[in-house]
This record gives sequence, C-alpha cells and structure tokens, in this order.
Amino acid sequence: MDVLDLLDRLVAFPSVAGKPNGDIAGWIEAYLAGYGIKATLLPGPEGDRSNLFASIGPANVPGYILSGHMDVVPAGEPQWSSA
Repeated sequence: MDVLDLLDRLVAFPSVAGKPNGDIAGWIEAYLAGYGIKATLLPGPEGDRSNLFASIGPANVPGYILSGHMDVVPAGEPQWSSA
C-alpha cells in the first residue's frame, strides 16, 4: 500500500468528532500489527471512543511520541465555506 492508498483508506472512515471511532482505531491497530508494531487501544471516558497507543522499538529505550487525531470536526457552521 503506498501513501496515497493509505491516506485514501484513512479518510474513508466516518470519523467525526463525538462519534464512535472503533472502526478506524481497529483498522490502524491491525495495519500496525502487519508491520510487527504492537498497538494498544485505550478506552476513553465516553465508552464509545478509544485512543490508540503504539510504540516502535525496544520498550526499555527512551523514544519519541507522535500524537494525532483520528477524528475531524464537521464544518457545519453556516459562515464556513471552501472558497
């Protein structure tokens, strides 16, 4: 899967803020597992959303954390436009 295929797959998930995100979180977890990367889904306080934590490399070596969102904020405000 090249980067465009990966992005195409990720943006296809209906991952709107405040809605369940199990589909995208599970897909990312499985994708990482395909590369031998262990990921952990951590349930959020809402009960229908999760955070995902993945670590690459030895657990006893300090590393870096990259953080991002699996959701988007809908552009529902009437004054917003794409122009």
